[in-house]
Amino acid sequence: MLRKEFSVDKLKVKVYDNRQSMGQAAGVEAVAYLKELLAAQDEVWAIFGAAPSQNEILAALVAAEGVDWSRVHAIHMDEYVNLAEDAPQGFGNFLRRAIFDRLPFASVEFIGSMGDPQEKMERYTALLEQHPIDVVFMGIGENGHIAFNDPHVADFNDPVRIKKVDLDLKCRQQQVNDGCFASLEEVPEYALTLTVPTLFSGRRLFCVVPAPTKADAVRATVEGPISEVCPATVMRLHDNAVLYCDSDSGKYIL
Repeated sequence: MLRKEFSVDKLKVKVYDNRQSMGQAAGVEAVAYLKELLAAQDEVWAIFGAAPSQNEILAALVAAEGVDWSRVHAIHMDEYVNLAEDAPQGFGNFLRRAIFDRLPFASVEFIGSMGDPQEKMERYTALLEQHPIDVVFMGIGENGHIAFNDPHVADFNDPVRIKKVDLDLKCRQQQVNDGCFASLEEVPEYALTLTVPTLFSGRRLFCVVPAPTKADAVRATVEGPISEVCPATVMRLHDNAVLYCDSDSGKYIL
């Protein structure tokens, strides 16, 4: 059940009783938007973020009926550098399990965790320059990051579409808190990430953020100054972005 709905600057914020109702509501609205796009154009290009916070909306997308996924192209948002390609913690592998192997997408573009980062960035840059993004499915990190744009590397005017970044301590600790790694030492120190302008370029942003560990980041996103100190605040400048929270992540803004 929806507990509270309001706007801050351009950003719409919706807080639900629990993460299941949050994810289901976000999924219903996302499916409606996908159908609207597919009725108006031949194909859709969508960016997908990978994290446990996305479980509910991804499940809702998989269960939805009436979406012609054969005309939807999927792009993978970020990936660790030098993590074994078959590692279960890899974001591409997470998305394979959650959605990419479960729906008949027109194509799926993976960044990949092994190999030359420069080659990967050049390939993704060419892809993104050819295909404007219709929709972005994303979350917010405990430090306010979007994708792997942590505060110390985020740039609202980044000149590149994808870049290699070092991950800050809070970001790496979140991967342990989420149960993805057993210890901080196991978490890779570097990643490739789509930049803030690339995410912002999406025609519509669905940002799904459950759990009490995200409450401070949600409050900073909604109430703090718009700056790279909390990269997620950039959504308040977007014409068509919605932040979906549960009562735990949204407890400070209810």
